[in-house]
Amino acid sequence: MVEISRPSIQIDLNEFKLHLHLKGSTQLTLHFNSPSRRFYLSVIALVINEMKKLGKLKSIPLQGHLDLLALLNESVGGAAGSSEKENLLHRIYAKWKNALPNLEEAPLFKVLGKKREEGEGTIGRSYSLTDAEKDGWANLFEYTGSNENVRLKFAIDKIGVGLNETSIIFGDSRNGEAWDKFISSLKNITQEESGQVEEAAIPEPPAVPFPSTQERKIVWFSRYRWILLIVVIGIVAGAFWKIFLSTARIEVASVDRMKYPLPDKPSIAVLPFVNLSKDADQEYFSDGMTDDLITDLSKISDLLVIARNSAFIYKGKSAKVKQVAEELGVRYVLEGSVRRAGDEIRINAQLIDAMTGHHVWAERYDGSMKDVFTLQDRITQKIVSALAVKLTGTEKQTIEAKGINNVEAYDTFLRGWAHYLRMTPVDLSRAIQSFKKAIELDPNYGRAHAALALAYWTGTYVPGVMKGLEVSWLEARLRVGQYLKLAMKNPTATAHQVNGLTHLLRRQHEEAIAELERALVLDPNDPSIYQDMGLVLNLSGKPKEAIDFLNRGMRLDPHNPARYLIFLGVAQFCMGNLEEAANLIEKARRINPEMTGSSSYLAVIYGLLGRQKDARAALETYIKVWGGPTNPRLSAIMYPFPFKDQAVADRFAEGMVKAGIAGPPSAYFPSYKENQLTGDEIKKLLLGSKITGITWDGKQWWNERKKDGETTLRGPEPIFSDTGKSRVEGDLLCTQFQKSLWGIEYCMTVFRNPRGTYEGKDEYLNIADFGFSPWSIAR
Repeated sequence: MVEISRPSIQIDLNEFKLHLHLKGSTQLTLHFNSPSRRFYLSVIALVINEMKKLGKLKSIPLQGHLDLLALLNESVGGAAGSSEKENLLHRIYAKWKNALPNLEEAPLFKVLGKKREEGEGTIGRSYSLTDAEKDGWANLFEYTGSNENVRLKFAIDKIGVGLNETSIIFGDSRNGEAWDKFISSLKNITQEESGQVEEAAIPEPPAVPFPSTQERKIVWFSRYRWILLIVVIGIVAGAFWKIFLSTARIEVASVDRMKYPLPDKPSIAVLPFVNLSKDADQEYFSDGMTDDLITDLSKISDLLVIARNSAFIYKGKSAKVKQVAEELGVRYVLEGSVRRAGDEIRINAQLIDAMTGHHVWAERYDGSMKDVFTLQDRITQKIVSALAVKLTGTEKQTIEAKGINNVEAYDTFLRGWAHYLRMTPVDLSRAIQSFKKAIELDPNYGRAHAALALAYWTGTYVPGVMKGLEVSWLEARLRVGQYLKLAMKNPTATAHQVNGLTHLLRRQHEEAIAELERALVLDPNDPSIYQDMGLVLNLSGKPKEAIDFLNRGMRLDPHNPARYLIFLGVAQFCMGNLEEAANLIEKARRINPEMTGSSSYLAVIYGLLGRQKDARAALETYIKVWGGPTNPRLSAIMYPFPFKDQAVADRFAEGMVKAGIAGPPSAYFPSYKENQLTGDEIKKLLLGSKITGITWDGKQWWNERKKDGETTLRGPEPIFSDTGKSRVEGDLLCTQFQKSLWGIEYCMTVFRNPRGTYEGKDEYLNIADFGFSPWSIAR
């Protein structure tokens, strides 16, 4: 490397190294030392070359360079992934956004001259670097848009480097000439390989199955018999040494170094199965197989199964079994791989006892897509048998009941689930499309119906992904109920979980708890259910019980503590421990700053603690995330916080007012159990009556119901005018109009409002899972 006195960057395409010289004495050399890694260095070089051609630091749209990117992928990239536009651009976007900026863990390169060390709080070994080095490198990777619309910028100005101090070298050439020669050489190599493949390359046996003819086998064997003989001898010798001479074992885990104590029952982490298919787009399938194994094992109450979120932290990392076991607090680790070629599947799996270093078992499973459920069951049964776990009758039944026999629908669902887990607007849209297609293929697919309900529910809660739903917030919430109703015909744990949350918003606290208990029976190791149970118990006036569930959920998902800490903070708020509540929620925000929804609780707590400046800042953040009016009414603010305990609700309202919400703390609707109407009371009051209310913008409406439930809705245009049907189900009033609200039936609880007046048209209150509506009996 040439000594350089001022900040500069040099990309060496001869050795695939990037030399970075920052201010002061900071110098780094990054080696992109494998085909898939070299591809990403080539992408950086492409972006720099395009910026140089423009003569300015500007974001470069990748869509105009698809042919070139495909060439780079097929040549220097070793065809490590699909060159199809959608897959290629998505892969580049994901790596540019997440992997390339990560200098500390360096998943796509080696930092020459630096040693990897065991880092506290990190996964795997990481490089010891200064903050200036890490920040300087991370700041280089700017992007706008996403996936196939991505525009990339190598922001050298962030580290004080200009285009003249940035160079590309190849051979003896520099910059544009070097890039042109580099691309020309790749084209020549590609053409030569395509023209001489029969003579110069040993054909690689295709993935399962092997489709060659007998004649081709004979020709191949004749041509390469000596090479084959050497390979076979090498394999046999290696196996002999490993079995009879080698004393090395997998490094064993230590109980003393476990971050969490081992439980009294068997504990296991299922690591992401590696995709060995030639098509990188099959990643969704290998991830889906991992997900389903975790899900099946999670149904067993005598096992502790680490959650997907924490297990997938190790995806793409060379973490040792010892490290995984100690960081997650488990004894057993399951590793595996999936190879799919057309309709054929090969699954390799091995179960390792981290405390002894021994393989409990290792097997290969071959079959076709129609056998996929059988293969999954065989692996699950093998684990259960190996760990001597006893299944209850219900557990055996739920594991065997896949809820589907249509393999195409299952495959489509897995594609959708992979998109859902990425949680971006584009991916959420694609997930919904896949779930709907799965339902078209199998209209009774309960898991797909539940996933659709979950997708619409999540889209209305997670900041930034709402536009992926491609419908309004109100329609999304109504779609939740629509698909949930279908999902409950063949209920999964997810269906019960979402149903519990809809009950909670309608102030049906006991029903919400019961639904989450049903979810835990079906999936006793799903941490998200424990998380939601903690939320529901907090709002149901049972914070001490909530703490137990939240701690159990955090044990199952140890790498993702932030949301549990928030709800533990809420538990402390409910018990009146404001300082402790603030500390827990602040800790969660430090771990995951994106959890801005917790700003609502911080605004309240800061307000009650007299920290006015902090309270107002937190409230402004929450209102921005909430997406409602900038000056919301207290009654609207209180709607998504259905506290059953009036003292806690009053405390929350007081904190909101102190944080800056207008109105006295009593200016919200007291939707408590003692004010709720029963089903018989609803029938007596509403069937055969006319009610009236005022919209938020001051317009009056009327709704008349006959004794048989026929209902007419009217108001000044262009609000609405429609007819429909109402019915009473339990203690719920359910209504479906012909046109309004997309013709979807919705159900509501009904409350008396002791603070209401006829003049205010708010003597009663309907509460649904998409909002509330005050009204009075028309006179």
